[in-house]
Amino acid sequence: MKKNRQARLEMTSLMDVMFLVLVFFIYCIFDMAVHKGVKVELPNAEGAQEKGERIVITVKADNSIQLNGMDMTKDEAVARVKDLNAVKMKLPVLISGDRKASLGVGIELLSELKAAGVEKTTFQVSGKK
Repeated sequence: MKKNRQARLEMTSLMDVMFLVLVFFIYCIFDMAVHKGVKVELPNAEGAQEKGERIVITVKADNSIQLNGMDMTKDEAVARVKDLNAVKMKLPVLISGDRKASLGVGIELLSELKAAGVEKTTFQVSGKK
């Protein structure tokens, strides 16, 4: 006697594929860098890559300053970073300076941030030599 076998849907392979898709999207989300600044032409140098949330101060080619995309003066930017560090858990500050911007503006900004108690401050570079 032959028993009629009913067709059945194998869920194991479907679950494996869905798990791989989920892992892929989670990996992509964690690998994306959040950049809140303005596109500038960065100087060429080697540097370590930083990931995660950070505060971005952009010094544009005309030496104007933006904090996370908002125009402001140097003093306003330093005060805002100091306030943000008091509220949040001391986020690192990334100074993204255009290669045509004055070096003095970046150095003054770095000095004022250090004087305000901001410990983690770095300059962003393009990574090419």
